[in-house]
Amino acid sequence: MRQTVTDKYPSRTGSEAEIMDRKDPVVHQEPEQSSGPLSTDEMKSFQKNGYLLKKQLFNEEEVTILRKELDQIMKANESRDADDVIKEPGSNEIRSIFEIHKDGGFFQALSKNERIVKIAEQLLADQVYITQSRINFKPGFKGKEFYWHSDFETWHVEDGMPDMRAVSCSIVLTDNYEFNGPLMLIPGSQNWYVSCPGKTPEGNYKESLKKQESGVPDNDSMRWLVDEADGDIDRATGPAGSVLFFDCNTMHGSAGNISPYARSNVFFVYNSFKNKLQQPFSGMDPRPEFLANRENVEPIKPGRDQLARRK
Repeated sequence: MRQTVTDKYPSRTGSEAEIMDRKDPVVHQEPEQSSGPLSTDEMKSFQKNGYLLKKQLFNEEEVTILRKELDQIMKANESRDADDVIKEPGSNEIRSIFEIHKDGGFFQALSKNERIVKIAEQLLADQVYITQSRINFKPGFKGKEFYWHSDFETWHVEDGMPDMRAVSCSIVLTDNYEFNGPLMLIPGSQNWYVSCPGKTPEGNYKESLKKQESGVPDNDSMRWLVDEADGDIDRATGPAGSVLFFDCNTMHGSAGNISPYARSNVFFVYNSFKNKLQQPFSGMDPRPEFLANRENVEPIKPGRDQLARRK
């Protein structure tokens, strides 16, 4: 199929990096006129910074349920050798389990929970569907770093996401401290797009999920982004049950975890239904469905605002 959508955000097309202005809004309705769970001030904060942390959106009892379900899915996958189960480089520790929103049970219901879906709908001013989901686990003492990147750069180049109209939702399952490898974000970085040098290797996803090397910003671009943020690099720290929403183009990464305390989260990517995936802008074949849902997608009908234990 030929690509018929204009590439507003070319990347991996040459030997030099380039910083471009964002061509899409950050929030897709005026903060003062939006309706939904977020206040006008919260909408403005997301618009300015590119992310918003809702502390303890899920209470302690709900976190206990979430952790129990996390333990069950980790045990069910610890011996499974499959593309959608990513292990830490050099060990057999699970790093990520993908496509959990299709488990037919707890996590599928969680992905439709109105508490988070309605926030995504408010930010994107549209019905949403999930284009990617996963559980991330960064074990104590040996959890590896993940270098700076914009998710949109990969989703655009390798998956064919045409516009910046998606938001990531990270549900914190363990307390995030300054010292156990929390997500780091550069406030305001969502306003620029770093077009990265190089080209995408065939089957890049098989290595990039363990250590990303294609589509990462160069050092000069990173210095520029941090300078534009007045030297600020924020850390998404907070108690378990907190939920971080961040724009698809916000520059983020995480350091390794050499503390004794593991860090884990559930991660859903909500995409506007008007922004469904096209052919990859790299001209290559699409990545597998477990990384980029494009088959039989339908708008989510938000489910009841309740977490229930499985019998």
